[in-house]
Amino acid sequence: MQRLIIEQLKQWKRSDYRKPLIVQGVRQVGKTWILREFGARCYEHVAYFNFEENEDFRQFFKLSKDPHRILQNLRIASNQIINADNTLIIFDEIQDCSELITSLKYFYENAPEYHVVCAGSLLGIALAKPLSFPVGKVNMMCMYPMTFTEFLLANNQSNLVEYLEQLNKISPIPDTFFKLLLEYLKMYYVTGGMPEPVCRWVTDHNVQTMHHALEELVKTYEFDFLKHISPIQYPKISLIWNSLPSQLARENKKFLYKAVKQGARAREYEDALQWLVNAQLVYKVYRSTAPRIPLCSYDDSSAFKIYLADVGILRCLSHLDIQAFTEGNRLFTEFKGAFSENYVAQALIAQTHSTLHYWSQTNPPYEVDFLLQYKNDIFPVEVKADTNITSKSLKKFKELFPQYTKLRIRFSLNNLSLDGDVLNIPLFMADFTPHVLECALAQLGRRE
Repeated sequence: MQRLIIEQLKQWKRSDYRKPLIVQGVRQVGKTWILREFGARCYEHVAYFNFEENEDFRQFFKLSKDPHRILQNLRIASNQIINADNTLIIFDEIQDCSELITSLKYFYENAPEYHVVCAGSLLGIALAKPLSFPVGKVNMMCMYPMTFTEFLLANNQSNLVEYLEQLNKISPIPDTFFKLLLEYLKMYYVTGGMPEPVCRWVTDHNVQTMHHALEELVKTYEFDFLKHISPIQYPKISLIWNSLPSQLARENKKFLYKAVKQGARAREYEDALQWLVNAQLVYKVYRSTAPRIPLCSYDDSSAFKIYLADVGILRCLSHLDIQAFTEGNRLFTEFKGAFSENYVAQALIAQTHSTLHYWSQTNPPYEVDFLLQYKNDIFPVEVKADTNITSKSLKKFKELFPQYTKLRIRFSLNNLSLDGDVLNIPLFMADFTPHVLECALAQLGRRE
């Protein structure tokens, strides 16, 4: 399957400022596969070291901080070729070897000629713990579940991707393409973007086989709760995890601790929730008190929404039967549009590589689903799960913040259009938001 992150890896290889690279991402997102594939495509040799399979490798990092000596020991112990100019060195499952993480500083300072990449399961958890982290001495890259674009490519629909990439003006998409893209999007909601379920689908085109792979993946995450956390924290994480579909099913999707368990309070459960965030299983979207740059400066830390890292995991966790795929637009509208909102959040985070925010007020009640910070502008974003696109909140947002409203963005099942300063983007084009946004601003004459 084609993963677009490989282009970022190629840029890292060519960079004059290359440092040892740490690739993060939710477990089973394909980090090991993409690093091996990158090595096979771009290097003569790949030296692969798995620190979970072979714990003996860890001793070399404990005995010495000299990268040349470490590599010499690894070369002898593994009988692998390691050359500075043509070998990609992959350190995998590094989460339990803090000495290795610390040693990356010395690889950068004393052996910059070597190409070193690292990955690991639940690496976000390990990096969140107190350790001697090589600040400023490493490059970081995040790998996300497969986007809808990558899903199309996996389904041999490169022609559809090419068509979307070449759009250079805001005008309706022909019905033939629109309907076909919508059908593939429904399937993407069912499978999600985790590589194993997608691979099962594109190989067998059997929804039961695909769903079984997704169920196994969810169970793997739940086993991780038992394996990697204390017995005291496990029940709390499990309760939060299982509450997420009901949290998103409410009209007001603000995360409520009392919806996790009656009487639950933030101080009792916030560490458990943060574990899920650090594991990159969920995204935290904070309420912004004002649409000003930078958005993070206006976060209300007491109000936030939680989205799953993958829409397929959300469907599986919600126990929504795969037959919903055949029932018109039910997949989009189920759970008050939670799947569509989660899908858009997932797409925007993968493109911007930053956190999202939302805006709301309580009296009278208005809420804009997301605030997108793009370059030096803020754009209000609304997600509609159907063709009904009435939006009082977008209108109110413009009334309150006209100076911060160059353009309003709405995702829906309607066709691509520009109605005044409201840009309607079909849900299946969420991966192309920056490009479509630039086209709309140019069309309005608002891009400086």
